[in-house]
Amino acid sequence: MKNILVVAIAALSLAACGGNVSQTKTNADSTENQTTVIDTVGMSYYGEKITPDSAVSVGDLATLMGDKTELACKVTGEIEAVCQKKGCWMDIKNPNGESVRITFKDYGFFMPKDASGKKAIMLGLAKVEETSIADLQEYAKDAGKTSEEVKAITTPKKELVFEASGVILQ
Repeated sequence: MKNILVVAIAALSLAACGGNVSQTKTNADSTENQTTVIDTVGMSYYGEKITPDSAVSVGDLATLMGDKTELACKVTGEIEAVCQKKGCWMDIKNPNGESVRITFKDYGFFMPKDASGKKAIMLGLAKVEETSIADLQEYAKDAGKTSEEVKAITTPKKELVFEASGVILQ
Protein backbone atom coordinates (compact mmCIF):
# COMPACT_ATOMS: atom_id res chain seq x y z
CA MET A 1 0.00 0.00 0.00
CA LYS A 2 2.83 2.37 0.90
CA ASN A 3 4.56 1.65 -2.42
CA ILE A 4 1.40 2.43 -4.38
CA LEU A 5 1.03 5.72 -2.53
CA VAL A 6 4.67 6.66 -3.22
CA VAL A 7 4.32 5.81 -6.92
CA ALA A 8 1.05 7.78 -7.17
CA ILE A 9 2.60 10.85 -5.53
CA ALA A 10 5.66 10.63 -7.80
CA ALA A 11 3.45 10.34 -10.91
CA LEU A 12 1.34 13.32 -9.85
CA SER A 13 4.46 15.37 -9.14
CA LEU A 14 5.87 14.64 -12.59
CA ALA A 15 2.55 15.45 -14.23
CA ALA A 16 2.25 18.70 -12.28
CA CYS A 17 5.73 19.81 -13.38
CA GLY A 18 4.67 19.16 -16.94
CA GLY A 19 7.15 18.45 -19.64
CA ASN A 20 5.74 19.64 -22.85
CA VAL A 21 2.33 21.08 -22.07
CA SER A 22 0.47 22.18 -25.16
CA GLN A 23 -2.53 24.28 -25.86
CA THR A 24 -4.77 24.02 -28.90
CA LYS A 25 -6.71 26.89 -30.40
CA THR A 26 -9.35 26.28 -33.04
CA ASN A 27 -10.54 29.16 -35.16
CA ALA A 28 -14.26 29.71 -34.66
CA ASP A 29 -14.79 31.07 -38.20
CA SER A 30 -16.20 28.13 -40.15
CA THR A 31 -14.60 29.38 -43.40
CA GLU A 32 -11.15 28.90 -41.87
CA ASN A 33 -10.70 25.29 -40.83
CA GLN A 34 -7.49 25.85 -38.92
CA THR A 35 -5.95 24.39 -35.80
CA THR A 36 -2.91 25.95 -34.16
CA VAL A 37 -0.96 24.09 -31.51
CA ILE A 38 1.31 26.14 -29.26
CA ASP A 39 3.74 24.30 -27.03
CA THR A 40 5.81 25.56 -24.13
CA VAL A 41 9.11 25.66 -26.01
CA GLY A 42 7.95 28.60 -28.11
CA MET A 43 6.95 26.88 -31.33
CA SER A 44 3.55 27.15 -33.00
CA TYR A 45 2.39 24.51 -35.47
CA TYR A 46 0.08 25.28 -38.40
CA GLY A 47 -1.50 22.75 -40.75
CA GLU A 48 0.05 19.30 -40.74
CA LYS A 49 2.10 18.66 -37.59
CA ILE A 50 5.74 18.46 -38.68
CA THR A 51 9.12 18.18 -37.00
CA PRO A 52 11.98 20.67 -37.37
CA ASP A 53 14.61 18.07 -38.33
CA SER A 54 16.16 17.84 -41.82
CA ALA A 55 15.07 21.32 -42.93
CA VAL A 56 17.34 23.05 -45.44
CA SER A 57 17.82 26.78 -45.80
CA VAL A 58 15.56 28.47 -48.33
CA GLY A 59 18.79 29.80 -49.86
CA ASP A 60 19.76 26.23 -50.83
CA LEU A 61 16.41 25.47 -52.45
CA ALA A 62 17.29 26.50 -56.02
CA THR A 63 20.46 24.36 -55.90
CA LEU A 64 18.51 21.37 -54.55
CA MET A 65 15.92 21.72 -57.30
CA GLY A 66 18.50 21.84 -60.08
CA ASP A 67 16.54 21.65 -63.33
CA LYS A 68 13.41 20.18 -61.70
CA THR A 69 10.19 22.24 -61.72
CA GLU A 70 8.89 20.65 -58.48
CA LEU A 71 10.52 19.23 -55.35
CA ALA A 72 8.97 17.91 -52.13
CA CYS A 73 11.12 19.12 -49.22
CA LYS A 74 11.36 20.85 -45.84
CA VAL A 75 12.84 24.37 -45.76
CA THR A 76 13.55 27.01 -43.17
CA GLY A 77 13.97 30.75 -43.32
CA GLU A 78 13.07 34.13 -41.87
CA ILE A 79 9.62 35.54 -42.64
CA GLU A 80 9.91 38.81 -44.52
CA ALA A 81 6.21 39.59 -45.01
CA VAL A 82 2.76 38.12 -44.30
CA CYS A 83 -0.55 38.81 -46.06
CA GLN A 84 -2.18 41.55 -44.01
CA LYS A 85 -5.73 40.60 -45.03
CA LYS A 86 -5.82 37.21 -43.31
CA GLY A 87 -2.38 35.61 -43.31
CA CYS A 88 -2.99 33.56 -46.47
CA TRP A 89 0.61 33.82 -47.76
CA MET A 90 4.06 34.83 -46.56
CA ASP A 91 7.40 35.75 -48.12
CA ILE A 92 10.60 34.15 -46.84
CA LYS A 93 13.92 36.01 -47.15
CA ASN A 94 16.29 34.45 -49.63
CA PRO A 95 20.00 35.35 -49.53
CA ASN A 96 19.97 35.86 -53.32
CA GLY A 97 17.67 38.89 -52.89
CA GLU A 98 14.53 37.26 -54.29
CA SER A 99 12.01 36.28 -51.63
CA VAL A 100 10.16 32.97 -51.85
CA ARG A 101 6.36 33.18 -51.70
CA ILE A 102 4.80 30.59 -49.40
CA THR A 103 1.15 29.61 -49.81
CA PHE A 104 -0.74 27.03 -47.78
CA LYS A 105 -2.14 23.78 -49.14
CA ASP A 106 -5.85 24.07 -49.95
CA TYR A 107 -5.92 27.32 -47.89
CA GLY A 108 -6.30 24.95 -44.95
CA PHE A 109 -4.50 27.26 -42.51
CA PHE A 110 -3.13 30.79 -42.26
CA MET A 111 -0.25 32.51 -40.49
CA PRO A 112 -0.48 35.26 -37.86
CA LYS A 113 -0.27 38.68 -39.54
CA ASP A 114 2.48 39.72 -37.11
CA ALA A 115 4.85 36.83 -37.94
CA SER A 116 7.35 38.96 -39.91
CA GLY A 117 10.88 38.61 -38.57
CA LYS A 118 10.25 35.16 -37.08
CA LYS A 119 11.83 31.92 -38.25
CA ALA A 120 9.62 29.36 -39.99
CA ILE A 121 10.13 25.71 -40.91
CA MET A 122 7.88 24.50 -43.73
CA LEU A 123 7.12 21.09 -45.24
CA GLY A 124 5.68 21.06 -48.72
CA LEU A 125 6.28 21.38 -52.43
CA ALA A 126 8.70 23.84 -54.04
CA LYS A 127 7.80 24.85 -57.60
CA VAL A 128 9.12 27.09 -60.33
CA GLU A 129 6.13 28.80 -61.91
CA GLU A 130 5.05 31.97 -63.63
CA THR A 131 2.97 34.29 -61.46
CA SER A 132 0.47 36.36 -63.43
CA ILE A 133 0.28 40.15 -63.35
CA ALA A 134 -3.13 39.93 -61.65
CA ASP A 135 -1.77 37.67 -58.90
CA LEU A 136 1.33 39.84 -58.40
CA GLN A 137 -0.90 42.91 -58.09
CA GLU A 138 -3.16 41.12 -55.61
CA TYR A 139 -0.15 40.10 -53.51
CA ALA A 140 1.04 43.71 -53.55
CA LYS A 141 -2.39 44.93 -52.37
CA ASP A 142 -2.46 42.30 -49.62
CA ALA A 143 0.99 43.47 -48.50
CA GLY A 144 -0.29 47.05 -48.15
CA LYS A 145 1.49 48.54 -51.20
CA THR A 146 0.25 51.87 -52.57
CA SER A 147 -1.96 51.94 -55.65
CA GLU A 148 0.96 53.42 -57.62
CA GLU A 149 3.16 50.47 -56.64
CA VAL A 150 0.40 48.02 -57.60
CA LYS A 151 -0.13 49.70 -61.00
CA ALA A 152 3.63 49.59 -61.66
CA ILE A 153 3.45 45.77 -61.85
CA THR A 154 3.08 45.16 -65.59
CA THR A 155 4.82 41.88 -66.34
CA PRO A 156 4.38 38.33 -65.07
CA LYS A 157 7.24 36.86 -63.06
CA LYS A 158 8.83 33.42 -63.26
CA GLU A 159 9.70 32.58 -59.67
CA LEU A 160 10.37 29.95 -57.06
CA VAL A 161 7.28 29.41 -54.87
CA PHE A 162 6.44 26.96 -52.10
CA GLU A 163 3.14 25.35 -51.11
CA ALA A 164 3.34 24.35 -47.43
CA SER A 165 1.31 21.54 -45.92
CA GLY A 166 2.69 22.26 -42.44
CA VAL A 167 4.56 25.13 -40.78
CA ILE A 168 6.40 25.55 -37.50
CA LEU A 169 6.70 29.16 -36.38
CA GLN A 170 9.48 29.84 -33.88
